[in-house]
Amino acid sequence: MSQAKTSPVTAVRAAPAGRRLHPLPVRIMHWINAAVMLIMITSGWGIYDDDPIIRGFVFGSFWRLGDWAAWSLNWHFAGMWFLAINGLIYLIYGIVSGRFRERLLPIRPAEVVQTVVETLHFKIAHEDLTVYNAVQKLLYIIVILAGISQVVTGVAIWKPIQFSGLVSLLGGFQSARVLHFIGMAVIVGFVAVHVALALLVPKTLWAMLQGGPRVKPSTRVQRGVKS
Repeated sequence: MSQAKTSPVTAVRAAPAGRRLHPLPVRIMHWINAAVMLIMITSGWGIYDDDPIIRGFVFGSFWRLGDWAAWSLNWHFAGMWFLAINGLIYLIYGIVSGRFRERLLPIRPAEVVQTVVETLHFKIAHEDLTVYNAVQKLLYIIVILAGISQVVTGVAIWKPIQFSGLVSLLGGFQSARVLHFIGMAVIVGFVAVHVALALLVPKTLWAMLQGGPRVKPSTRVQRGVKS
């Protein structure tokens, strides 16, 4: 009698299923954040053009959301609530679920330098999507901190009288504006790198659309320790 063979499909179905690399809540929050961030950045450029910080430097009408400052402000105020609420939920989820700890820690300086050197030589390795390299970890932490900074400086600019103590702590209204502008530049830089990497490694984009590979939580923790 011939031995029964297990088909590849059956083997996959029989394998223990872990959670997706990017669970559904993460994917929803990611795409909401992407859409709202686009609104916030382009409407912010419209507000900036009404009173430029860098004299002689303005954003063209093609890049602005809103025909004039008042419309840009309306878009900015509408988007900020979605961004703040979505961002808060993301932070709580990342901390409570352990996702931040598993995905973003630890970060070792030597690994950051090595990853930068490899990237400059166009050696961008993404065989294992479940592990971030050192530069990715660092960039995600920086953009999270930049996002928090934008909320703080944005509140100071929005309500300088009501939050006069915060404005003073930031060095005054104009200093708060400059810090807000710098935070915007950091986030725009991150978005540019993020999009470029997604285009260079399309499977990372697909993973954020459909969830990516299934990974056991214990395996992810172990890999995070070894990385």
